[in-house]
Amino acid sequence: MLNRTPKTMEAVVLQFSTQKRYQENLDKLIEWIGMHHEKQIIVAPEVCLTGYDYEHLETAAMFSAKALKTLKKEIGGQILVLTLILKEGDEYVNQAVVIHKHRVVHRQNKVKLFTLGDEDLYLHPGREKKIKPFEIEGVKYALLICFELRFKDLWKRVEGADVVMVPARWGKLRKQHLEILSRALAVMNQCYVLLSNSADSDMARSSAIIAPGGDTVMDDRKEAVEGIVDFREIKKMRRYIVMD
Repeated sequence: MLNRTPKTMEAVVLQFSTQKRYQENLDKLIEWIGMHHEKQIIVAPEVCLTGYDYEHLETAAMFSAKALKTLKKEIGGQILVLTLILKEGDEYVNQAVVIHKHRVVHRQNKVKLFTLGDEDLYLHPGREKKIKPFEIEGVKYALLICFELRFKDLWKRVEGADVVMVPARWGKLRKQHLEILSRALAVMNQCYVLLSNSADSDMARSSAIIAPGGDTVMDDRKEAVEGIVDFREIKKMRRYIVMD
């Protein structure tokens, strides 16, 4: 039996700061999951559980692996998206995971590492071909991780997705860039963009739910920004302005 696209889905993009104690961050995320148990999609900021703790990467990776097991138990019918510092062989990666029905249904390592933040010195980049739409229960999703939002060749790779999810840790000095790029991606791809950015003191916040026409739900004062993904809006926009 084929899955049919729902008319709407409730979504929440989180916007909280990362503390030094990893467990405190995991507890906070689980608390938010519980508070938003009715939401179908939850997107958390990039590396929200550990931050880029380069001095303790081994510890961060071990904690993230254990946290992933915990989160899989928590997530049933919802979809949770976040990125984790994990170890693959002898290399450390920043991996986006999509959890649904108690299992990881999609993994994607960050391809474009942010050299100004020394990511390239500590982390191994993913493969570009892994960036592509994937389907969950009739809906086409795609992922871009933070800095990847700047690369137009990667925009081509997420074409056709109904919802593009962007976990980010984007600095406040380039806040305007984040808002312009994420809104432009929604308009160009005629899709919803769910952006979740860190609320650390040096981060841009700007977490948002952006509709295909560019309408945006955003509030920098909140730790959770809530909105609706309306698939009828996607269909209407794609019929109205044909991009083929």
